[in-house]
Amino acid sequence: MIKKVFLGLVALMMGCQVVMAQKSIVILYENDVHCGIDGYTKLAGLRDAINKTDTAYAAAVCCGDFLQGNTTGAISKGQYIADIMRYMDYHALTLGNHEFDYGVPRMIELLEQVGAPVVCANFFDAGEPQPVYAPYVIHQYGDKRVAYVGACTPETMILEGYSFYDTNGILLYDLKPKTFYELIQQAVDAARAEGANYVVLLSHVGETPQSMGFSSYRLVNNTRGIDIVLDAHSHEIIENARIKNLDGKEITVTQTGTQFANVGKLLITPDGRLTTQLIKTKKIPYENKQITAITDSIHKMVKAVTSKVVAHSDYTLVVSDENDQWIVRGQETNAGDLVADAYRYAMKADIGFENGGGIRNDILAGDITYGDIIGMLPYDNTLRRIMVSAEQLKQMLTRCTSLVPVLDGNFPQCSGLRFTVHSKSHTVSDIEILQEDGTYAPIDMNRTYSVALTNYNHNDGGFFDCFKKCVVLQESTMRYYEALSDYLSKVLGGNLGKAYAEPQGRIRIVED
Repeated sequence: MIKKVFLGLVALMMGCQVVMAQKSIVILYENDVHCGIDGYTKLAGLRDAINKTDTAYAAAVCCGDFLQGNTTGAISKGQYIADIMRYMDYHALTLGNHEFDYGVPRMIELLEQVGAPVVCANFFDAGEPQPVYAPYVIHQYGDKRVAYVGACTPETMILEGYSFYDTNGILLYDLKPKTFYELIQQAVDAARAEGANYVVLLSHVGETPQSMGFSSYRLVNNTRGIDIVLDAHSHEIIENARIKNLDGKEITVTQTGTQFANVGKLLITPDGRLTTQLIKTKKIPYENKQITAITDSIHKMVKAVTSKVVAHSDYTLVVSDENDQWIVRGQETNAGDLVADAYRYAMKADIGFENGGGIRNDILAGDITYGDIIGMLPYDNTLRRIMVSAEQLKQMLTRCTSLVPVLDGNFPQCSGLRFTVHSKSHTVSDIEILQEDGTYAPIDMNRTYSVALTNYNHNDGGFFDCFKKCVVLQESTMRYYEALSDYLSKVLGGNLGKAYAEPQGRIRIVED
């Protein structure tokens, strides 16, 4: 009965009426799933249910960031995600920055297994005139043709720089930051010339300009001919923002959040009206049986690896707030303190750093399993100890907090020092270093300090490359999640106690 009522509501929301051979087109969209695999069966189930009504053509598309984000992706290097997506029958998907986490060869291998049309107008082999993937794909729905154009934020060349440059700094792949908007416009124009009635942009760009200044809103401002932007990257929940394009026409930009908080529904009616709606994924009563079976099997395999209890905490280790915003990217959190402490201990360094973007998921109060730890730190990053001058430390802290209060993945969670951020003047002050007796003393601008961090934050794109030229004192094969596991079990004895109940006051933010 619930399913019948829900399906009736879906049909009502679509405003669908069977008028001769004309049907509406329903495009279900998701973004930034980050290995939240339980939502796939809901998305596919809803699409299948709409198709069965015979009142609309229903399809599904993906706007990027699916291969990485928690334990499921980390322990399989994206394989488990590809295994599910192979059966999703996406009509198009575009690349997110985290598709590059395992390197381009691995990304290409996994996407070949997925088998869906990959579209990205601005991803090129360095020096080549044609993009790696098609800029767009056109699907026929009844007598209408819908073009899906793909765009990936050029900021990826900073965030995942290790995938774009070799060890000598030679460019291997290019997301074309200098001609980004022009390439999207060329793809749109080509799709129109090929007969597309509607152009849907699958955009992994985000609403908030970050390190390179790109945003989906600015993309709309600089183009014409796009009918709607299905966006991603910034993890925002936007049902219908209206942004003016190059001709002054208002274009809808929409985004579903992250990890299947919502499924987006774009409705194109027979008379050409476009509307969007966000549907809470948990409230969708449909499933696709085949995808459910695959997902259940993957859960069992992951559990076999990750169920070991490592420690216990009476307090949640905080990465995001109640609105699923990653506050670890803009302020000190107890999770950030813990991770940075683990690095400093493991590498016997003066200071420990982790970028907020590398700490992905909360760990709830209670028993902490090995899977929880990998879910918080899901990448293949290893640890290093490097030598950093006091001046380099100050420059890094200033650069990596310059966007506060905007959330930014380069925001530095720290151990062994404390400092003040001035959010209006974009400066830092009162930098102090932890001493052996547990007190803090002002930084000595005439000396160097040893810093524990990941290979990513040393020279693979993290911290805006502030430490790229720093000398390596020790190279470790220890993964960053292994360092945290060891710290919890061996140093803290398996119990966090009250020490990490709250942030420890290492980062002070003032509005001046």
